[in-house]
Amino acid sequence: MSHNKIKSYAKINLALNVIKKSYSMHKIETLVAFIDLYDEIYIKKIHSKKNIISFLGEPAKNIPKKNTVTKLFNILDKRKLLKNQKFEIKIIKKIPIQAGLGGGSMNAASILRYFVKKEIIKTSKDELEKISKLIGSDVILGLDLKYTILNQKNSIKRFSKYKKIHVLIVKPNFGCSTKLIYSKVKNFVKPKFDSPNKRLFDLDSLAKMQNSLEQIAFSNYPKLKILKILIEKFTKPVFVRMTGSGSALVAYYKSKKICENAKKKFNKRYRNYWCIASKTI
Repeated sequence: MSHNKIKSYAKINLALNVIKKSYSMHKIETLVAFIDLYDEIYIKKIHSKKNIISFLGEPAKNIPKKNTVTKLFNILDKRKLLKNQKFEIKIIKKIPIQAGLGGGSMNAASILRYFVKKEIIKTSKDELEKISKLIGSDVILGLDLKYTILNQKNSIKRFSKYKKIHVLIVKPNFGCSTKLIYSKVKNFVKPKFDSPNKRLFDLDSLAKMQNSLEQIAFSNYPKLKILKILIEKFTKPVFVRMTGSGSALVAYYKSKKICENAKKKFNKRYRNYWCIASKTI
């Protein structure tokens, strides 16, 4: 039996607000889009006593043995949703880790989506959401690849058939610790996304927003702030904003041509940075 190939797309947080802290968890609201950068996942049913999961590619070097994908399979096996079926999963990583691009979470979401579509697992929408939350807070966002708004009440609103946004994504040669950055959050902002509509994804609207975690990341990783200044200076975007808890910075442009030219300018001056021109899907 040959492998089935699926694409696991990266996500970006176009805006992110930390609303409050409840027990040990931070409550956030966020605007999310998916971009045409993806990991390749190969899935095959096998005759074995256990699932076989492997990661390949440069970003795979520091992925721990216990990760979002192994967690997903442990949960599915525990709930007997796979009915004792076992799978070989090969993931060719192209999405950098510790970048705020949701690579690991989207891998788990993509496999879960595939299993539901192929009716390998049969479960309710509520149970699917519970499984997602057990794996990680971002996983539920990847169950549907549309422009997404998550508000303070954990309500998700999705929008399809909206105009594409062209972005330049730059990642320095270090990652950011999500745990560290959230531990430093002291200030909270008022909710802004309780009346979700797709106009929030217009560049002019997005430019007025923020990522609450950005200044904390800059304080703990000063080189990240310098990198943002460089991107703004040499590529003239509409705005630049960190995605998630970093360390990737996303610059937003009004057209593909401007974005591609920005990439050329940046690469010419700073060849040591991971950098791609992309667009929302």
